[in-house]
Amino acid sequence: MDSKDLQALIEPSRIHRHVYVDDDIFQLEMEKIWGFAWIYVGHTSQIPKAGDFITTDIGLDPVIMVRDDKDQVNVLYNRCAHKGAKVTGRACGQAKSFRCPYHGWMYGNNGELRGLPARAGYDNSNVKIADPKFSLQSLAQVDDIRGFVFATKSQNAPDLRSFLGETALTLENIADRAPEGAIRCDGGRLRYRHPCNWKMFVENLNDAMHPMIAHGSVGVAAKKYMKSQPEGTPYPKEAEILFPFGSSYDVFDQMGMTALPNGHGYMGGEKSIHTDYSEIPGYWDAMLDAYGEERTRKILSSNRHNTIFYPSFTAKDAIQAIRVVRPRSVNETVVETYHFRLLGAPEEMFERTILYSRLINSSAGMVGPDDLDCYQRMQQSLQSNASDWVDVSRYLGAETQLGDAMKTVGTSDLTFRNQYTAWLEYMTRNAA
Repeated sequence: MDSKDLQALIEPSRIHRHVYVDDDIFQLEMEKIWGFAWIYVGHTSQIPKAGDFITTDIGLDPVIMVRDDKDQVNVLYNRCAHKGAKVTGRACGQAKSFRCPYHGWMYGNNGELRGLPARAGYDNSNVKIADPKFSLQSLAQVDDIRGFVFATKSQNAPDLRSFLGETALTLENIADRAPEGAIRCDGGRLRYRHPCNWKMFVENLNDAMHPMIAHGSVGVAAKKYMKSQPEGTPYPKEAEILFPFGSSYDVFDQMGMTALPNGHGYMGGEKSIHTDYSEIPGYWDAMLDAYGEERTRKILSSNRHNTIFYPSFTAKDAIQAIRVVRPRSVNETVVETYHFRLLGAPEEMFERTILYSRLINSSAGMVGPDDLDCYQRMQQSLQSNASDWVDVSRYLGAETQLGDAMKTVGTSDLTFRNQYTAWLEYMTRNAA
């Protein structure tokens, strides 16, 4: 598929259905987008000691994030240099070295080849222990922001800060919300299989036209429940989390939408669905002790709804949770949720993070399954040739350009248009 074919799929107000259902396009995305963009890998708190590692994927490639004996965080392809077998199938663990389960090649936790079985058999070959081409190969670039580790397969990708731009402030804010200025990934991993194209989930994150429809019954049910309680009954924390999902179009419009280069963006800023959460006793005082009043107010004034780090994950500053996208095929995606403990904050802060994730992000929750139902409906019906196009024209041309950012009302389709502008730039990069 050449550049001209790809350009024909993206128009200013509509997207061709093939971008969601065509396997050749999916494979090209793995090369052009997931092979160039900075992709979220994990958090350094998941590997606190030398030898600690986690495994995951960047696009379709299995990788290992490991802290080596010199305290360096490495992101390595999980692929033996001999016959290509994955050297570990464990999700996480502790390893002084990695031994390929097929032929026993041994690698240090920095990726260097350390040992070969029956080594004399290689005396007359080009296999040399000291030759780096026989190591576990590193990703082209690895960097982190406040412990959030990213990697890219491309030497030509810009540096991480340049790539993320303003979205990096969300990661800074999550860490700053900890009185000790540091966070820890905790509470386990929530994995949720989505039988749909990966882009459907990423698009939905800041789609402000669907909550009052797809999730309307949740907010209504929560409000009905509270009305049934005796007057003066305090709101349970579940209710204040669920109430905003029954909000009006005006409420979401007022939150506003910000679109940024490279497909990134966020809703909210000063206001989001988390703005009116009740105060947790002891947290404000802990922040004042750590930062003083002026700095504390500035930190807690950030209320971004979902910050999209295109293409691979989304983060919520006020909730301290992220959701990570793991494409599997053109019609299958795994979404993983990770939670972060604010060091020095009351335990109730982390309990609210977990509660939010259980209610909203879980496959057994009260909101996420609504979205999944919509994704499944789209993935199935977009196979049909009843129409070739998906409309993204809401508030077309109503955005305001402010430097690198475009801003508009919350229910605009700007988030989709921005992502597909970036999608086309990635997909046609270096195209003939």
